[in-house]
Amino acid sequence: MTTDRWASWLLRRRDGGSTELRERFAAELIAFRDGVLDRAAIAEGDVVLDVGTGTGLIGLGALDLVGPAGRVVFSDVSAALLDECRRLADPDRSSFVEAAADDLGPIADASVDVVTTRSVLIYVARKREAFAELFRVLRPGGRLSIFEPINSFPVRAGADHLFGLDLTPVADLAAKVRAQFTPGAPDGGRPMTDFDERDLLGWAREAGFTRVTLDYRAEVDVPGPPVTDWAALKRTSPNPLAPTYGEAIEAALTPAERERLDAHVERLAGTPTRHTMAKAYLSATRA
Repeated sequence: MTTDRWASWLLRRRDGGSTELRERFAAELIAFRDGVLDRAAIAEGDVVLDVGTGTGLIGLGALDLVGPAGRVVFSDVSAALLDECRRLADPDRSSFVEAAADDLGPIADASVDVVTTRSVLIYVARKREAFAELFRVLRPGGRLSIFEPINSFPVRAGADHLFGLDLTPVADLAAKVRAQFTPGAPDGGRPMTDFDERDLLGWAREAGFTRVTLDYRAEVDVPGPPVTDWAALKRTSPNPLAPTYGEAIEAALTPAERERLDAHVERLAGTPTRHTMAKAYLSATRA
C-alpha cells in the first residue's frame, strides 16, 4: 500500500508499535467516537459524511447506526487511509472521497444528513472555510457533530512538560527537544494552536448553523499513566506533522546529552505523568 504522513502516523507512528500504547489509545479513541456519534443523533436511513475519516473510527461506527438503507461517505486527504477504510467497510453502504475539510468539492450541495469530524480542524489553516463547507453539504435539518482538542489551552496555561514528566534537572535538554515540536505551517501559521472553543462557536454561527451546542472540558495538572517503556515512547510521534520523539532527540542533542536525558527519564519509571489539556465537542443543525 502506498503510504503518506497521515497513514504512516495512524497506522504506525502514533503508537510506535507498542501494544500497551495501542490499547491505551484505543480506549481513548472509543470514548471520542462515542461522544461524536451520540451528538450526531444518527437515524436509520441517514447518509453520513465523515470528514477526515482516517482509519474510519467514526465512519465505521456510523455504519452500525444507519442501517441497511443508510450510507456512509468516508472522506480524507489521504488515499492510503481511504484504501484502509475500503478494506474494513461494507462496500454496499459506503463510498470514498478524497477531499480536504476546507474544500469538499466532490460532495454535492445539501446531499448528506449528518457530518462528523474528529481531530481534523487542528490540521486545517482555513477553518472558517471548512465550516462553510460542512454547512454546504448538509441538507436542511442536517446535523453536525465534531470533536477537537483545544491545544491552545495548555500553551496559555504554560504547561509545557515534555512527556508529562518533571524534567527540571534536564531542563536545558528538554528545551532543545521541545523546540523540534514547535507547531507551525509552511506559511508561518499555526493551525494546531491558533483557535479555542469560542472560535469554534463563532465559526459555526457564521456558517449559518443553529442549535449550536458546545461541551468543553479542561483539565490542569491531572495524573496520567507512567512511562513504562521509554524505548517505545521514543518511537511514537505526537501528530502526523511531527517527528517521533526519538527523531527529535537525535536531531536536538549530542550523544552525551541523549545519555543524560535517557538516564533521567528511566529513573522516573513508574512515576505518574502529569497532563494539562482541553477538548471540545460541538454539535449544530442546518436550519
